[in-house]
Amino acid sequence: MSDAAREGRMSGGEILRGRVRVRRGDFALDVAIEARPGGIVAVVGPNGAGKSTLLGALAGLLAVDDARIVSGDRVLTDTSSGVHVGAERRSAVLLGQDALVFPHLSVRENVAFAPRAAGVRRAQARRSADEWLAAVGLDGFADRRPGQLSGGQRQRVALARALAARPSVLLLDEPFAQLDVRTAAELRDLVREQVRGSGAAAVLVTHDVVDALTLADHVLVLHDGVVVEEGTPLDVLTDPVHAFTAALAGLNLMAGTVVDDGERVLVGDDGPRLPLAGVVTAAGGEPVPGARAQLTFPPAAVSVVGAADRGWDSVVVDVEPGPAAVRVRTTGDVLVDLAPADAAALDLRLGAPLRLAVAPSAARLRTLPDA
Repeated sequence: MSDAAREGRMSGGEILRGRVRVRRGDFALDVAIEARPGGIVAVVGPNGAGKSTLLGALAGLLAVDDARIVSGDRVLTDTSSGVHVGAERRSAVLLGQDALVFPHLSVRENVAFAPRAAGVRRAQARRSADEWLAAVGLDGFADRRPGQLSGGQRQRVALARALAARPSVLLLDEPFAQLDVRTAAELRDLVREQVRGSGAAAVLVTHDVVDALTLADHVLVLHDGVVVEEGTPLDVLTDPVHAFTAALAGLNLMAGTVVDDGERVLVGDDGPRLPLAGVVTAAGGEPVPGARAQLTFPPAAVSVVGAADRGWDSVVVDVEPGPAAVRVRTTGDVLVDLAPADAAALDLRLGAPLRLAVAPSAARLRTLPDA
């Protein structure tokens, strides 16, 4: 590990805790969050859910209606007592998807800007910059201008500058969104390594399930300004509670009511009846008849069956490329993945009828809380 990375490790070690409430017109954000040193919390949710608003509040860039944000033993925001530490004094760095580097400065001077702003002498800041550039894989690029770099390289410079500031809190707003697949994968590895090594507490806003699975220790799912579920990436993405999370994880989610007319069946809100024999039950026990419940199951577990077979009637809504060959979206927003031969044998025009069934062993049943 470089001397710069060791210095970063010394500057970290502070738990970030926050409760943030913001109202903007009809939109209200109400979120509690905790990020531990060397850990990454991924915040996911649809557009307009409040993800970037949350980062802005944590960074001290956004006025809040009611909040308490603490990093270690430092109170950064406390509206009840009128405390508000300015963004420049928070030891927090916000890195977005656009690599905001200074075009008139060399790569070295871009990275050295952070320690220079903190009062470090120029020679020492330049040495630190060179160490961070080596850490992000850009040794040999120090004398170039940003205009001579690729988008991925400029993002590495922005990351090196962020880390050179030795922040206690690293805030990442979709930093890989505009990068090609390979560059994004390399920078994920780099962010994970540097966050772990520096001891910074990191919060990552993303739309990408790969970011959550490969980087995060904890996932928050925001929807309409509130946390609708949270937990480890494995728990949240393999057993989602909310429809957005299921879609992010590539799973079907069907909600309905459990009935027992000789066998237990989930009667979906759109009408299908799904037998529950052999279905895996989530923690909390099997739902009783009359209970609200939901099934989650992958598109590959759905099959097209004959008219006389058990299943439910559906209609083709959309057809698109899929992981197997073809992905069919049907009524009730149920996705079906078909192999080439199966797809070719079916009438997949829009509005065509299909009878569907799901493999019970691939489905997971969860009782829903009372409304």
